[in-house]
Amino acid sequence: MLGIATAAAQSYPSRPVRLIVPYAAGGLGDVLGRLLAQRLSESLGQQFLVENRAGAAGTLGSAAVARAAADGHTLLLAIDNHATNPHLFKSLDYNTLNDFAPISLLVRGPMLLVVRAKFPVNNIAEFMQYAKARPGAINFATAGTGSPGRLALESLKYATGLDLTGVNYKGAGPAMSDLIGDQVDMMFSTVPTVAPHLKQGRLKLIAITAERRNDIAPGVPALSETVPGYAAEVWAGLFAPAKTPPAIIDLLQNETARFLLSGELRSRLQELGLEPVASKPAELQAWVQSQMQRWGRIIQAQKISLD
Repeated sequence: MLGIATAAAQSYPSRPVRLIVPYAAGGLGDVLGRLLAQRLSESLGQQFLVENRAGAAGTLGSAAVARAAADGHTLLLAIDNHATNPHLFKSLDYNTLNDFAPISLLVRGPMLLVVRAKFPVNNIAEFMQYAKARPGAINFATAGTGSPGRLALESLKYATGLDLTGVNYKGAGPAMSDLIGDQVDMMFSTVPTVAPHLKQGRLKLIAITAERRNDIAPGVPALSETVPGYAAEVWAGLFAPAKTPPAIIDLLQNETARFLLSGELRSRLQELGLEPVASKPAELQAWVQSQMQRWGRIIQAQKISLD
């Protein structure tokens, strides 16, 4: 069996590889997928082709990978909703833990908690005091019902008991537009989305959602300093169909790690508010399990559903 696995890795890839990104072009998964596909194409001598298969919060593309041949020629680049979708949908066409072979946790990074420029708080302590005194009065924009920002909001409500009014939009663009237009008060969002508005003074940054302070936002307090244990991160991981030969998984993990830990990518990731991880497969599996457990409790307690 070892000889068969070794032979499979030596002949891999024998044809172009599809890297399915189950989201629309332009988002985190798509940008990272194209960077990774280019590097793997160069290092492994076959084309790695990004295929955007958006729909149903990433579940359509994920299902396609779960059904694909387990030979390493179809891969999945999933982001954080890979771990929350099992709790947001009544049923899925795949099992998140059993139908995929983990390869590597690629990157992770915090979101930023921003408020409109005229909102009368300048730091997280002032926000907590202001919100407690005005239950239900603060409008909190999100990019959609199952978005990371919405779940970060629900996690904050769950941890603090604050009464905050969520306003769900169809995407980060419309939500951000209303935030800088003073139609809503606050939002959790990613670095690329908010950075231009922070530079122009249209928004104020009051906290990050990492476990501790982060060089991505120097000097900005972590929300956990005020709400102990709070964390909400965006992340991306690379997966193959279950039963893909271990030798192929190891080859892909090694090549991915070489790319992620190289200096050439670090500055680009920082622009996206991300840090390279390059985990081992077992570490990615443990990460997905921990995220499923953590967010499952919050989704159930806050009664969030995409069905």
